[in-house]
Amino acid sequence: MAYSNIAYEIDGAVARLSHDRPALRNAESQELLDELDDAVRRATADPAVRVLVFDGKGEHFSAGHDLKQGAEKRSGFSVEQRWAYEELYYLEYALRIWDCPKPTIASVQGACIAGGFMVANMCDLIVAADDAFFSDPVCHTLGAAAVEVLIHPWVMGARKAKEMLFMGGRMTADDAYRIGMVNKVVPRASLEAETMAMARHIGKAEPFALKLVKRSINRTLDAQGLRTALHAHFDTHQLSHVSEAFKAARDRGLANAIKKAKE
Repeated sequence: MAYSNIAYEIDGAVARLSHDRPALRNAESQELLDELDDAVRRATADPAVRVLVFDGKGEHFSAGHDLKQGAEKRSGFSVEQRWAYEELYYLEYALRIWDCPKPTIASVQGACIAGGFMVANMCDLIVAADDAFFSDPVCHTLGAAAVEVLIHPWVMGARKAKEMLFMGGRMTADDAYRIGMVNKVVPRASLEAETMAMARHIGKAEPFALKLVKRSINRTLDAQGLRTALHAHFDTHQLSHVSEAFKAARDRGLANAIKKAKE
């Protein structure tokens, strides 16, 4: 696959998978998600790649789903069509990152919102710039029950997840570090260097050992119910798309949703 919405770069044993729509705050279009999933498969299959880094070109990691494209292409979807689309593009693609047998690192600057939050938190580790912020405002902006993959309580705890989703506000990089969602906060100017240094150091470890320890930790979370909970929320999330609140938000249009998010 030729990439036009992401950048795929190899640096030694590290593959960098970058959102590359900076003029649109790296909004995740259908094409971007297809390319990102292809790149995940490509890096996973490449024996020379030991670590995957997910980042974003420009000022932001990602402002989330491309709502404009969604309004243009999917506003008339039936329940069945929306379910099938979101099951593939959001749930399955996200879980492919989670299940990648190689270590994954999200390198986050600026906005990391909704769908961007979902992608970053599928990674094993997060390095955040001091200007990064995390948000999932869709309960307020779209009347939707969070994003499709409710990873939130697993990476920030139940109370903070409720606060983020109920309030629709922003969590700073420092706050995300304090609750354990982010592994490291660094100056914006040092983000790339710090992330790549971490990735290169991890890449020196024995790949099979990393694969096994990652599998064991992920299985620990599965034993606690993570995968069952994610699938259950996805089903519940679909219900919110047929609510009157969601229909009203959709009818008000993209501009109003963005304005409400900013407020």
